[in-house]
Order: sequence, then C-alpha cells, then structure tokens
Amino acid sequence: MEVVYLAGGCLWGVQAFIKTLPGVKFTEAGRANGTSLVLEGDYDGYVECVKTVFDPKVVTIRELMGYLFEIINPYSLNKQGQDVGEKYRTGIYSETPEHLKEAKAYLSERDDVDLIVVEVLPLTNYVKSAAEHQDRLARYPNDYCHIPEEMLRKYKRKA
Repeated sequence: MEVVYLAGGCLWGVQAFIKTLPGVKFTEAGRANGTSLVLEGDYDGYVECVKTVFDPKVVTIRELMGYLFEIINPYSLNKQGQDVGEKYRTGIYSETPEHLKEAKAYLSERDDVDLIVVEVLPLTNYVKSAAEHQDRLARYPNDYCHIPEEMLRKYKRKA
C-alpha cells in the first residue's frame, strides 16, 4: 500500500468521494503542510486534505489525479464551491518523490496546464482532523458539500 494526501476544498465531500474509488483502502480527514502539530490555535497555513491509502496495482497517481479533477475546479485558487480561504486550496502532497513526479506529469500533459492552480508538493506535516470531521457526510448526509451528490455516488461499490 502507498499513501498520498489529496486536497479538494472542504474535506467532508473529498473524503466521501475518495473512499469510493477503486484501489482506495483507507481514508482519513486531516490537515497537510501547516506549521503546527496540533488542531488548536490560529490558522497555520494548512490545507484540508484526505490521507489516502491506496493499492498502486489497482489505481495510479495519475488516475487519482483524474478522479480529483472530477470534483474540483482546478482553476480556482483558495475556493471550492462556497468554501473560501487558503485552507480550501487544491493539491496533492506526498512523502514519495515518485508520486509528485507522476502528478506533475499528469498536469503537464493537459492542454490547460497554464491555468491550473493545483499544488503538487512534498508533505511536510500532517495532523489528523478531530473525530467530528471523520466520515462526516456518512453521519450527516444533509451537511453542506460542494460536490454534487450524484458525483459522491459515482464510484460507490455495491455492497
């Protein structure tokens, strides 16, 4: 298994979507690349993200990028839907250089690469979000989400 951290605005919907994807084995709501190791305190530059454990034999970084692009506006800086602010920026973060190389290759092959504001950066810090944010939409399906409900169900596996 490998781990990558995906950011696509408010993490509630991103986690709900990502956990349905082929090859994804585990997700966890969290914060990437802030300066603090705790949840309390002033905003420290973090981005809301979903820690994603995946089987690279089933799904590649390029495919994960493609899935992420289905649920984000890649041209919108620090805004997805009604969520506005630096913590809602989009990106992919990893401790594995090959992941970042693959993500950058995915972006560079797109015709709109010059318009894209999705970050591709090494993971420098990760903090797990509070329990209330874990699988939030599964527990509170009527909470606001910038991702359309039909998209959240698009890859849902049959039980």
